[in-house]
Amino acid sequence: MRLAIKQFVMLSALLALCAGYLSAAPPTGSGLPQTPAGKKSASGKAGKHGRRGKRKASWKKKGQQAIKPERTTEIQQALIRQHYLDGEPTGVWDARTQAALVKFQADNGWQTKVVPDSRALIKLGLGPDYSSENLLNPPATSTPAAPTSAASRGLNGGTDKQ
Repeated sequence: MRLAIKQFVMLSALLALCAGYLSAAPPTGSGLPQTPAGKKSASGKAGKHGRRGKRKASWKKKGQQAIKPERTTEIQQALIRQHYLDGEPTGVWDARTQAALVKFQADNGWQTKVVPDSRALIKLGLGPDYSSENLLNPPATSTPAAPTSAASRGLNGGTDKQ
């Protein structure tokens, strides 16, 4: 009788372990790809966020993507004034404009990317305009205050000898 109880307990424990293992293992042949950890993902991609080293096709670039034609014309006019560009400004950011800007920036020891460097724009006279009519909060105009100290009025403590 003792032997039968031991066998029954051993068999029950073995069945419990097998049942736990089978429920944890993913079913095969379901058509969904497996992730390395054994977890399924509905999208078929592995990883924490559903991507594994791939970029989304709908990724958008941020920041300024092109130079506006008005600004291009200003840059071309400045490059023509500095004798880095010949001809008339067209307003089109073309290869000759890029080459002129790269040469201008290289001659000044700045980066030679095709993107205009802020120092180059300032040197071309196209930097920020700090005139008071363009500022949101212009400085208040103040009238000079009358001197208040005795020394500034030329008094020697009220003991002037005349």
